[in-house]
Amino acid sequence: MATTSPPKKVAARHIVKENDLSTWDLAWRENVTPWDAGDVQPSLKEAVESSGIEFPREGRALVPGCGSGYDVFYFASVLGYDSLGLDGAQTAFDVANKLRELQPASLASKTEFRIEDFFKFKVSDEERFDIVLDHTFFVAIPPYLRISWGRQMAALVKPGGYLITLVYPIDEFIESGPPYFVRPEHYLEPLGSDFVKVLDKIPEKSSPNHVGRERLVVWRRV
Repeated sequence: MATTSPPKKVAARHIVKENDLSTWDLAWRENVTPWDAGDVQPSLKEAVESSGIEFPREGRALVPGCGSGYDVFYFASVLGYDSLGLDGAQTAFDVANKLRELQPASLASKTEFRIEDFFKFKVSDEERFDIVLDHTFFVAIPPYLRISWGRQMAALVKPGGYLITLVYPIDEFIESGPPYFVRPEHYLEPLGSDFVKVLDKIPEKSSPNHVGRERLVVWRRV
């Protein structure tokens, strides 16, 4: 599937260096954030609201690489979850917290943002999450870290909990990134036998720049 990379995506690839987390903050400071759609993706709403999966009506949600925090607010609002967003960029953290200040107190109290390295983030067994969302995080990390990504997901999602993966962008092969080349089957080896796939489909509705370039896949922790 041939696509032309928009200018901001090309610029992001020049700014972000795979072994230097500080370059993500540089991208945010320079407003080179092609991954920030400005709202919750329709495919996430479909997963939560109309996929037929019975998500618990209370619990904890985690969004690694949360950026501005739209998905964190969504889980808190729609499911009533205590929702945590992680990001490595100070500027993203600041943006998310400014948006948090604009939320009703009842919603803001259910959300939290932290500057944290996903791969070093740890919780106790009792603190594991009912839902973890990966949207543009899997493709933001270098492919050699994908196995570690899978191990960390297994450590963070509670047994019976869910990992929602919005597989995007499904474009033609390219060696450089981010975003790095991805296909739905790329998740299989990292997740291994710790997860079973419970939903795998092309979303009924996608945002304009996601049409024909994403797949909705939901996994349950064994």
